[in-house]
Amino acid sequence: MLESTAQAEASFEALTRRGREFLGTRHAIMAGAMSWVSERNLVAAISNAGGFGVIACGAMPPELLEREIAATKALTDKPFGVNLITMHPALEELIQVCVRARVGHIVFAGGIPSAAHIRAAKENGAKVIAFAPAFVLAKRLIKSGADALVIEGSEAGGHIGPVSLTVLAQEILPYITEVPVFVAGGLGRGEAVLGYLEMGAAGAQLGTLFAAAAESIAHENFKKAFIRAAARDAVPSVQLDERFPVIPVRGLVNDGTKRFMRHQAEVLKKFQDGALDKTAAQLEIEHFWAGALRRAVIDGDIESGSVMAGQSVGMVTEILPVADILAGLRAQAVAALAARAGEALRAGAETASGSRAAGG
Repeated sequence: MLESTAQAEASFEALTRRGREFLGTRHAIMAGAMSWVSERNLVAAISNAGGFGVIACGAMPPELLEREIAATKALTDKPFGVNLITMHPALEELIQVCVRARVGHIVFAGGIPSAAHIRAAKENGAKVIAFAPAFVLAKRLIKSGADALVIEGSEAGGHIGPVSLTVLAQEILPYITEVPVFVAGGLGRGEAVLGYLEMGAAGAQLGTLFAAAAESIAHENFKKAFIRAAARDAVPSVQLDERFPVIPVRGLVNDGTKRFMRHQAEVLKKFQDGALDKTAAQLEIEHFWAGALRRAVIDGDIESGSVMAGQSVGMVTEILPVADILAGLRAQAVAALAARAGEALRAGAETASGSRAAGG
């Protein structure tokens, strides 16, 4: 058993080496950037525990991001990143904030960053990580200078794409070897992470488990909602009419999600009756959730607020320190490898015994 465990430890170290070296961390685990959740305290806690914390810039203005980076640096001397939304109107200024602060890794999300933005981000030696929702876009991002990619499946919480991680991994991992690729979406156990590592992933990104961590500033009501929830409770928002696009957001079903369906129907009727033009109707739909995530995360209003969560929420059964979450993921993966090694040793011993018996 000791031999198989040692072998498993060595195998896991080898599988995670590329991701660990790229991030500069003890674990090849990135934290997903979650608005209102991924702030200085949680980010620093994850990085201090050997993971890779990521500040969620979200809608922050440049001066606020500058303060958040400085505050995070005051809490950790370990590597962490900053997630920037490509649609932010002040994106170029935000990039310069990160460059001046010598942030080691800049993560672009919410769209495909331009080659110019990637070059600007790398000005002071920062590494750029970008989200690749398809193989062709992965190739384009690498050509534009991205140093690593994240492929995120629709199982994830918050804003999601249409394709599951299971499919994205098969489409991308065997063919993208030029840069490290991190997998994300619905991950809650080490054995699952191990499977993707063996397919070629450099590491994984997790959000939902960390949102409910002890160091997360999320309201107690928010964390308790995670503990009560099952995977089937985390569903994407629904679009009623194709003329009024709704970006899918996965979260826990509550009164707010039900009211959003009614709200869309009411706005659609106003549009059909001529009371609203198309632009006004679209804005009215989009503004429904304004401030809803903050109400849930900070104020604890989990009935009308937006409780964003991935399908891995069913695996959140208690509030744990991030160090325990990271250690648990590693232990699960190593145990799976050790069990496999132990079976191989037993099979080998049985074969040798059978050969001796036949020869005797």
